[in-house]
Order: sequence, then C-alpha cells, then structure tokens
Amino acid sequence: MALNKITTLFKIQYPLIQAGMIWASGWKLASAVSNAGGLGILGAGSMYPDVLKEHIIKCKKATSKPFGVNVPLLYPDIDKLIEIIIAEDVKIVFTSAGNPKTWTSYLKEKGITVVHVVSSVKFALKAEEAGVDAVVAEGFEAGGHNGREETTTFTLIPMVKQHLRIPLIAAGGIATGTGMLAAMVLGADGVQIGSRFVASDEASSHLNFKNSVLKAQEGDTELTLKELAPVRLLKNKFYDEVKELYKKSPTKEQLVDLLGRARAKRGMFEGDLEEGELEIGQIAGLINTIKPAADIVREIMSDFNQAKINAAKL
Repeated sequence: MALNKITTLFKIQYPLIQAGMIWASGWKLASAVSNAGGLGILGAGSMYPDVLKEHIIKCKKATSKPFGVNVPLLYPDIDKLIEIIIAEDVKIVFTSAGNPKTWTSYLKEKGITVVHVVSSVKFALKAEEAGVDAVVAEGFEAGGHNGREETTTFTLIPMVKQHLRIPLIAAGGIATGTGMLAAMVLGADGVQIGSRFVASDEASSHLNFKNSVLKAQEGDTELTLKELAPVRLLKNKFYDEVKELYKKSPTKEQLVDLLGRARAKRGMFEGDLEEGELEIGQIAGLINTIKPAADIVREIMSDFNQAKINAAKL
C-alpha cells in the first residue's frame, strides 16, 4: 500500500491500528498486529503499572516493529504509567477519556508521538489545539466507553475532517476492508479497529467472551450507564439488572453501587457471561470467527484492496 499520513506518522505498512482495549490488548495481540503490518496497541487501562512494564518488555521481544500504549487519562496512577512508558522508550501513546492538555506537551517533549481519541468535532479541535499528532474520531457504534454525543462514525468522520488539519483516524463500527475503505473515502487517513481483534487467538480476553461476540446479532448491544461513563455492552443478566434499575429513576450512587468493582474484568477477562460487563461494538453482528491476528490483518487489507477495485468500476 502507498504511503499515507498514518503509515508515515507511525512508520508502519498499513494505516490500520488495533485499539488498545481493556482486558483484550496485551503483548501477544499488540505484537502480532505490529508484525502483520498494522500498529499494535497495549491497553494500559486494565493494567497495574508493573503489569504494563512487563507487557512492554515482552512486546519488544516479540516484535521489532512500532507499537504503542493506550492510556486512559482518568487512570488513578497515570503518572506511574507515563514514567514506565518513557523509561521503556515507547514512542507512540494513544490517550483517551480525559483532557489531552494534561500530558500531551510532556509526552511530546520526550519524543513521543501522541494521538487522542475523541467523539465529537469539539473535542477533536481541542485535541489538535493541545498539540497531538493525530486524532481518533470514534463513532457511537464502538464498544466500551464512548462519547455522550451518540454521533455515528458515518456522520462524525466527514464533520471532523472538515475542521481538522492533523491526520484523522476513524473508529467505531469498522471490522472489514470495505468498512475501512468507506471510512477513508469519508476523509479518514486510517482506521482503528477494536471489536474484530477481540475475536482473535492472541486477545487476552476470555474464550467465553470471544464466543459470545461470535453469537452476537444486530441489536444485541446497547449504550448505557451514561450518568457514569457511557459504555456499549452486550445484553446479559447484568445488563437486565441495569435496565430494571433505570425504571426506578436511580441516583448516580445507586448506579455506582450496582456496577460495583471489577465488573468488566469479571466479564471480559474471567468469562462470567451473566454478571460481567461485556464491552463490544455493534459490529459484533458481523464477526463470526476467531482467527490469528495476522490473518485478520491480511483479510482486512485484502478486502480493502478488492473493495477499491470494485469501487473503481462503479
């Protein structure tokens, strides 16, 4: 594939980034995607600082290609994560869930390429103003924690592109090469893909969760818990309990009490399909197989190239 803004920025073969998802994106997945020509990302949001260090060291041993770390800016010990990232000489950081002004200039002073995840034009421009090198604009189809605006990817990408000067990466509802091409026709320079890589051999998420993704159909996910932090998840027993509580006009404290601690870990990492929080995107309805991450990258890029050929005939 010809060089573009994203392949040049990250020094990778394809403008395809694997999202840094909690409980799924460990060193095995990140290194496999990087080795296949994309950009693998470690999901630091579900890692203690010493665990992140271990994953960075293992990832370095498993690939000589670029990889990055996703850091939620609301992480309690974020300064410790940043210290480790700098000490281990990681050159790419994706930030999310917070104000990019907090760490962007510091990271860039250390020679790190910084990308911020946003859900609106307003936040994309704030990220650009903060000095980030690129923006991920994520539509509300996406799994996990999401924006409050409920703007879909198909709408969000061209609106952000209209105002942004820095490279733009599309995310949310993309799992195929045709989806990748559509996002890039709308103005994206590359794509970030999460849910498809959950259903990979190397994802650290539990096999029970992976299999539940394969079974998911249209309408099996919903964005909820907006009063806390909007999250898209599979409908299960926990989801039913959330819906029942909403019928009683709950306080924020009641929602926090129901959510409890480690609910996402219980579902996605430990495989409790009843009581766990199972974060996945709407695109799960198109995911039918668990494959090696390298095969997923190859499949997406093959599909992308064929879609370009087909589009040229229209």
